[in-house]
Parts: sequence; C-alpha cells; structure tokens
Amino acid sequence: MSIFIGDMLPHGSFQIMGEEGPDTVDVTEFFSGKTVLMFAVPGAFTPTCSASHLPGFVVHYDALKEKGVDEIVCLSVNDVFVMHAWGEANNAENLVMASDGLAEFTCSMGLELDISAAKMGIRSRRYAMLVSNGIVQQLWLDEPGEYKVSSAEYVLSQL
Repeated sequence: MSIFIGDMLPHGSFQIMGEEGPDTVDVTEFFSGKTVLMFAVPGAFTPTCSASHLPGFVVHYDALKEKGVDEIVCLSVNDVFVMHAWGEANNAENLVMASDGLAEFTCSMGLELDISAAKMGIRSRRYAMLVSNGIVQQLWLDEPGEYKVSSAEYVLSQL
C-alpha cells in the first residue's frame, strides 16, 4: 500500500554523509517543523536519474526555495558513499543526498520497485513529494519506466 496525500511519513531513518562519515537521520526529527521537497530515484549514476532527474533539482534549487521549500532531499536505495559521490559529481551540495540502503524507509511508504528480474533488486519508484511538518502535502508519482511528473520542472509548475 502506497503512502497518500494527507498521510504522516512513517517512522524510520536514512543516512547522509556527515563530516566524519555516515550519519543516521531520524525521519520524524528531520521533517519536523519545516517544508521539505523529497524526490526519489531508482538509482544513483543511472541514465535518466543522472542526465535529468537530479540535475533538474540542482538547477531549480533557488526557484524551489523561493516557493517556500526549506530543504530538498534526494533519496535512493543506494549506500551512503554512492549517494555522497553522486551528489559531488553533480554539484548537488545544496541538496540532502539521502541513502536508504536497505530500502526500509522506501518500503514503509509503499514506494518500492522490484526490478530483481533485471538483477537490480528492490529500488525506489521515481517520485517527488512535498512534506510539511512530516505530512505529505503533494505526491507526484511516476509510473515505472516513466519520468514526467516527478521532474523539478513539473513540480515547480505545481507549487
């Protein structure tokens, strides 16, 4: 079952790269008291994610902040070292590059994508969501294999 608009984000965590190595971030604490735009990709360094999805949020960072977004999070089912390197390779220093290495947070939202047949395991569906104080305000969920409504450009047009 997928998370819906109006739902509270489930309890959980993700990892980010801190100054001294991987840090675990509590979801409830992170999203509390602010407006966060979180987008998820099936995989770091993959074609569409690297050519379009992540770069769009880097390019439109300031415009999204002007719309009242406090933080922008890029989430993927990759390890924290991969997410950190991908962020560095794409000038994403303003974004929170979040690792959901075991897909626990992704699965708790019902937004997983099983691509085991392609030897890639459980990943995240491609989406963007606007979360205010831990409650999902908007959810732009692409169908598997598509890249449309979760793009930075589309999200920006909807805010």
